[in-house]
Amino acid sequence: MSDHREEHRHGGAFGPNAPLYFSLASGALLGLGFGLTFTDAPPLLSRVMYWGAYFFGGYFPVLEVKEKVPRGKFEIDFLMLVAAIGAGVLGEWAEGALLLFLFSLGHALENYAMNKARKSIRSLAELAPDIALVRRNGTLEEVPIEKLRPGDRVVVKPNSKIPADGVVLLGEGFVNQAPITGESIPVEKAPHPQAEEVLNLERVPSEHKVFAGTINGGQVLEIRVMKPAHDSTLARLIRLVREAETFQSPTQRFTRRVERWLVPGVLALAFLLLFTFLIVDEPFSKSFYRSMAVLVAASPCALAISTPSAVLAGVARAARQGVLIKGGRPLEDIGTLRAVAFDKTGTLTEGRPKLTHAIAAEGSSLEELLQVAAAVENLSDHPLAQAVVTGALQRLGQERPAEAQGLRALTARGVQAEYEGKVVRIGNRRLFEETTGQAPPEALLHQMEKLEGEGHTTMLVHWGTRFLGILAVMDLARAEARTTIQRLRSLGIRHIVMLTGDNQRVADAIARSLGIDRPRGNLLPEDKVRAVEQLLAEVGKTAMVGDGVNDAPALAKSTVGIAMGAAGSDVALETADVALMADKLENLPFTIALGKRAGRIIRQNLLLSLGVVFVLLPLTILDIAEIGPAVVAHEASTVVVVFNALRLLGFHYKP
Repeated sequence: MSDHREEHRHGGAFGPNAPLYFSLASGALLGLGFGLTFTDAPPLLSRVMYWGAYFFGGYFPVLEVKEKVPRGKFEIDFLMLVAAIGAGVLGEWAEGALLLFLFSLGHALENYAMNKARKSIRSLAELAPDIALVRRNGTLEEVPIEKLRPGDRVVVKPNSKIPADGVVLLGEGFVNQAPITGESIPVEKAPHPQAEEVLNLERVPSEHKVFAGTINGGQVLEIRVMKPAHDSTLARLIRLVREAETFQSPTQRFTRRVERWLVPGVLALAFLLLFTFLIVDEPFSKSFYRSMAVLVAASPCALAISTPSAVLAGVARAARQGVLIKGGRPLEDIGTLRAVAFDKTGTLTEGRPKLTHAIAAEGSSLEELLQVAAAVENLSDHPLAQAVVTGALQRLGQERPAEAQGLRALTARGVQAEYEGKVVRIGNRRLFEETTGQAPPEALLHQMEKLEGEGHTTMLVHWGTRFLGILAVMDLARAEARTTIQRLRSLGIRHIVMLTGDNQRVADAIARSLGIDRPRGNLLPEDKVRAVEQLLAEVGKTAMVGDGVNDAPALAKSTVGIAMGAAGSDVALETADVALMADKLENLPFTIALGKRAGRIIRQNLLLSLGVVFVLLPLTILDIAEIGPAVVAHEASTVVVVFNALRLLGFHYKP
């Protein structure tokens, strides 16, 4: 058939379904002509029906040939037309009409099936609304989304689509993010406390940011637009998915090379077979017929479509799950991985430290420890300080901390402030050795050593003349991380490595809790690249899973770079081969399982398509198979490989 990497563009004035209608008309005329042979109708009338079948069956192939041949591209349509013309020259109008009918029907069904796969991708463009309701000068105006600018205040009504990426200013409610991230459960959104000052949407917690194309729940939300329509997560997703169709896999490149020599080879063989009558005692008409049959038998229609159809269906299925796969190469590679290397922070862990332990010293209460720590740390903008404040207020059941004054940051040691007229110091052992000369109680030091051995960051809290206790914070492992690691092992990934810039003790603690046997800590970005290179050399195909920002060099070096939380992350979308849009680690086993299934389907399609050619070719050369049976077998194989590939659209991963 024609170049299957392009959509049929010749519907023209007849409409997009014209190839199917023309094919059905060809079949109807073929059937009518064949039926007339059993009546007393003149033979010419039957032949006129066959000529009509030729016209409708050959119309679109002729358009393809007129476009391709002047450019020196002799492809499958050309072989089919030559064979049909040859059958007509021999007076075998019925066989020629059958060839063009089945060929055009296979072409039309292929376009229909491929468009069904593309529909899953094209529907992304329809997610965003055309109009946004913008608040300007105290009034609401309807504005086309392409005219939205960063800083605009957009009002989103209940159960309507969100028009732009932004941060929530007013209103609380649930948003259905499934169209972009694949999350099946709506996500709760709330106003960001500093929404007017936010400069970078990527750093905003998920509960405060929204994406174009997602669907608001039952409450009114007012958002501050952070990105113009052409740069929204949805717009970038559409661009990248469209680009993914053009990235050929190794198997696609292989079939393309086969086509390049197979079509000229078939033409040459058919030409040589025209002269069989000079060697074998047979009439020229028989040699000519054999030559035409070989043209049909050896045309690589099924081969041409076998891999692109599977790749497109696989990419479309992944997109529905909130996974962006950038083309055939990563789709095939991800199914053959031998090792997976994970970044720790934000990938295996939540990426936000949390208060995990608060232990009061003898003579102090837990409430006193938390109250004093929250008051002081609230003056700091350090991530660990914010973790202490959030955790302390939750445990105290309070909305806001008490007030402290005079915060001083003591580099590499901790912080100091005043609370209720007494000095408060929060920090490490060194802070107290240098400032108070007072040794912490042995019981607290023992607890600190134990928690630090488990990967926690610990802080001593001292108020006035006494120690109140210790606090421990940690970037906790994702709830789904351990299950994900187990599922990867069940999928045949035997080598699972964790790479992190944190110290080795923290790396070891996280690795133990998740069942990872090769943690590597204290790594700079270039060290991660070397670690990936080592895995590639020792094990083979390796995926790197990271946040797509500081892990970008390692993502680029790996066989397949996989970015977490790509919704809103420019670097992740541009650097990685695969992006888990929902920031859901559990989508990784699904993606690898999909890659494995896609690989199996591609191999099945190649085996079937090449097998049909290798079986039919000697049968037609030896006159065992005529044009009619060859046509049926040939076109049937094309339809089979397309619908075999489309099974990927219904793929479900069952752990």
